[in-house]
Amino acid sequence: MSCCQDKACEVDVLQREQSRILWAVLGINGAMFGLELAVGFLAGSVALLADSLDMLGDTLVYGFSLFVVAKSVRWRARAALLKGGIMAMFGLLVLGQAVYRLLVPSVPEPFLMGSMGFVALLANATCLYLLTRHRNDDLNMRSTWLCSRNDIVANTGVIIAAALVFATRTPWPDLIVSLLIMAVFWQSAVHVLRQAWTELRRTCRAGTCPVNACSC
Repeated sequence: MSCCQDKACEVDVLQREQSRILWAVLGINGAMFGLELAVGFLAGSVALLADSLDMLGDTLVYGFSLFVVAKSVRWRARAALLKGGIMAMFGLLVLGQAVYRLLVPSVPEPFLMGSMGFVALLANATCLYLLTRHRNDDLNMRSTWLCSRNDIVANTGVIIAAALVFATRTPWPDLIVSLLIMAVFWQSAVHVLRQAWTELRRTCRAGTCPVNACSC
């Protein structure tokens, strides 16, 4: 078997493994979005609502990642640009919810907040574990891994906020954590957008090439 045939087989195996993992994390995040959104409304928690929107954003991100997993570097960079835009958009949605709660304050239910935050933490820890092995494969998988890592931070913040809401009986911990989640969204969005734009410029200068291309 030639060098190029060997490399083509390796790429095919890698793409199948990436697709399998992306389908798994997409299913986990899709299910958690619905559950966390419902509990967020029941608990009256902006932080939980923000986290549920993050789950929805990740579900869309993983869907895009599956779409481009076997496509060219330029396609993967374009998908990363779209992911960065989605992350920034959800940051704005969180900010809107926080402003609304400032105008119409209410104390969220801390037990529901904490319980849901813990369940979401377990779900996202599973996703992060599945993605970690492939986080340096390419820009597509790297940006997907970053989304999952950010979820761990957000879930931990929700749990801490629930404990502080219970201790203080005020909505401020919930609002503060929701704003911190928003900041994480935007920081990651900027990072992904910069990487994707650099990759697009590089491929434009070099010209496009098939993802399975190799040199012997």
